[in-house]
Amino acid sequence: MRVFEYLTTILKCGVVGEKQSDTHILKYPLFSTNAKSYQSNTRIFKYSHPQKQSNPRILNKMKALIIEDMPQAVAVLEADLATYCPDVQVIGIAHSVVSAAKLLRQQRPDVIFLDILLGDGTGFDLLEIFPGLDARIIFVTASDEFALRAFRYAAVDYLLKPIDPEQLVDAVQRAKKQLAGTKESLSVLQEAINRPDVLPSRISLHTLERILVVEVEQIVRCEADDNNTRFFLNSGEKVFVTRTLKHFEQLLEGHGFVRVHQTHLVNFRYVRGLEKKDGGYLLLKNGDLIAISVRKKAEVMALLQM
Repeated sequence: MRVFEYLTTILKCGVVGEKQSDTHILKYPLFSTNAKSYQSNTRIFKYSHPQKQSNPRILNKMKALIIEDMPQAVAVLEADLATYCPDVQVIGIAHSVVSAAKLLRQQRPDVIFLDILLGDGTGFDLLEIFPGLDARIIFVTASDEFALRAFRYAAVDYLLKPIDPEQLVDAVQRAKKQLAGTKESLSVLQEAINRPDVLPSRISLHTLERILVVEVEQIVRCEADDNNTRFFLNSGEKVFVTRTLKHFEQLLEGHGFVRVHQTHLVNFRYVRGLEKKDGGYLLLKNGDLIAISVRKKAEVMALLQM
């Protein structure tokens, strides 16, 4: 009876011991049923706070996992997310492929911040274990010229260490809007990183509805449409991508593409000849006529004579 009364008093008065997470630990001296034998032992009872009223903003938070083998990098990213992206809730942290695999079997994140190089493997090893993963992937990487080129070819999101808060916010916002990366686009990334001395032969094109992976040699030409780009493939298909022509001009450098006009980037393997009327046009093998700017005319003429 004395124990019951003692516990009741503690619960009413709110006398608690140490706090662990959202659970308070209540400690009290244990009395035996024999009044002559007193025990000063400690027992632990868990008492959770009453359920608070649901907050719609909390319910709509984006659930995130951080998979990174450097504890300091984890701490910085977690702090930055709390400060600059309050609508992102970190629901788990892993430091290796094995621990990340265990975590992913228990959790269903909306977004994963994934380091490429982990202690027991790579981020790609993890993605191979979960080929049907529908979470958005934001890669976190150290600065490397070839790695950056690989990310751009695969059209996957990435953050450079040390992470810039503004870029972090932008990446999270894009993750909310974008489709999950396809297995093909991730394979483009892996191939490009594994062979940094070779120009990637494939490129990922993100449209508003899908992610399309195409061979670079299938691209006949690209045309600017404000700050967007329209791709013309040798199959006759047209693909609209929300990236500037300047972005793809830099990305496709070395593949035989030439910026012949402010609006046009042409794959020279599809050029049939030159039409000299009205200042000059390139005639392509599919019959398209592409205007040549005055500034680019000498360069184009030199390429045609090679």
